[in-house]
Amino acid sequence: MTGSDIVVLGRLAEPYGIRGWLRLHVFGDDPLAWREIAAWQIGKEGGPWRAIGLNGLKAHGDGIVVALAGVDDRTAAEALKGMLIGAARDALPATGDDEFYWADLVGLAVVNEAGETLGTVAGLLETGANDVLRVVAGDGTERLLPFVEAVVLAVEKEAGRIRVAWGSDW
Repeated sequence: MTGSDIVVLGRLAEPYGIRGWLRLHVFGDDPLAWREIAAWQIGKEGGPWRAIGLNGLKAHGDGIVVALAGVDDRTAAEALKGMLIGAARDALPATGDDEFYWADLVGLAVVNEAGETLGTVAGLLETGANDVLRVVAGDGTERLLPFVEAVVLAVEKEAGRIRVAWGSDW
C-alpha cells in the first residue's frame, strides 16, 4: 500500500501507563468511530506504512488513548512515539457535503476572489480553535489561512481548487 492510498488519522504521542497504551493526537472528528476500521496503518511521514492491529481505543480526559497489537509495555510504546496512524482511504466513512479529509485538501490550488492564485495547499495545522491551511506559492511564499467559513468560500475538489476571501498582499 502506498502513501497516497493512506489517509493520516493522527500521530502517536507519549505513552499512557505501563501496559503499552499511547496517547493519540487526532487529526479529525469522531475518532471513536475509528474502532470500526479493520486495518490500521502505522508509518512515518514519507516512509513506508505497515498494517497494525487495534486492541483498544477510548476517550480519556480531553484526549484519546490507543492500544496497538504487539505493543504490550511502556518501552514498546515509547518506541512508537511520533509515528503516524492512518487507514486506507476506502476503509474510511464517506464525508458529508461540507466535510473533508485533510489529505483531500493537500495539493489543491488556492484562488482568491480577485482570481489570483495564492499557491497550493502544502498541509494543514491544527490550532485548537480551528484548522489552518498552509499555502505555498511558486516563489516559496508561505501563507497560513484559517480554515473557517469567513475565509474559505468554497472547496471545489473536482476542479482542484479552494476559493478564499484573502488578499495576495496579506
